[in-house]
Amino acid sequence: MSKTHDVGVAVGAELAFDPLVDDWNITVVNLNGDVALQGTVASYPEYVEAAAAVRRVSGVTAVHNHLKVDLPDAYRRSDASLTTAANDALMWSVLVPENIEATAVDGNVYLEGSAGHRAQSDAAVEAVAGLTGVRNVKNDIRLVVEADPIDVTLRVQSALDRWALILDDSDVYVDTDHDTVTLSGHVRSWAEHDAVLNAAWMAAGVLEVRDDVLVTV
Repeated sequence: MSKTHDVGVAVGAELAFDPLVDDWNITVVNLNGDVALQGTVASYPEYVEAAAAVRRVSGVTAVHNHLKVDLPDAYRRSDASLTTAANDALMWSVLVPENIEATAVDGNVYLEGSAGHRAQSDAAVEAVAGLTGVRNVKNDIRLVVEADPIDVTLRVQSALDRWALILDDSDVYVDTDHDTVTLSGHVRSWAEHDAVLNAAWMAAGVLEVRDDVLVTV
């Protein structure tokens, strides 16, 4: 099948197609594949899913999510109630370290503490993101790791070579300075871009990933 299409129209169609997104109040602005979303959604998971839907569309080279979460009255919770719910969710997740705590202010959930791996930090975000009353999640969790930069580079490069979404002729370069991995080069889709970043974050010893990878079509 042909993938030749108007990117803006295709993005609008994908947002309408996604059952987790109500596109009624979403406006798509497209400039040669550089896509911005404007408008409102009713929940934080919908805010995240709308951007994910855009990244699925062929021809999209950049995504700017300017959507605002406008909670319906029935979804609003007090700071105390949401703080309690968020900390309960963190406690019940086996993937979240015990020292991570949440504080809610006007629907914004702030996560603090430390983790030994990005996956633990992501698990904390996922644990609270879908709670009723959440407008945004601020991840202030510190990553504490130690690793040999040479080992980190080899782990990331090996993952890039293994993963099916990352094509054999991908133009991706890995450079490690202490615990920071810098990725550069070009990929052909957001799916491939996200796979490259995920591969870097999954490598043991990575504290920071700098994303200089361009999506080209």
